[in-house]
Amino acid sequence: MARKGHIVKYTDKELSKLVEREGSLSDWDKAASMTQAEIEAGVASDSDEAEMVMDWDNVTVELPHPKAVLNMRIDRDILDYFRKTGRGYQTLINAVLRSYVQRREPQQK
Repeated sequence: MARKGHIVKYTDKELSKLVEREGSLSDWDKAASMTQAEIEAGVASDSDEAEMVMDWDNVTVELPHPKAVLNMRIDRDILDYFRKTGRGYQTLINAVLRSYVQRREPQQK
């Protein structure tokens, strides 16, 4: 998997020190003082939110199924290929297997 851009990680303490030192671009006092109507008007005027309607009454939360632990023997060159992709190679192997299964399921019905 190719890395995405420049990613920097901070702890909560480091973030707090960064905000103290450099300040924040957010005006939290202004945000906290806004009424619900002002918030909705701001959202409505945002072009990214234009015509977006969310029906929160029918929202469901689907938790991922727990992964099964598997010890399996596979060819060394295959394992090396996936390991070279870097961190998350096991997730990538799972995605490849899932893609295979999804393509085969329609054929088996």
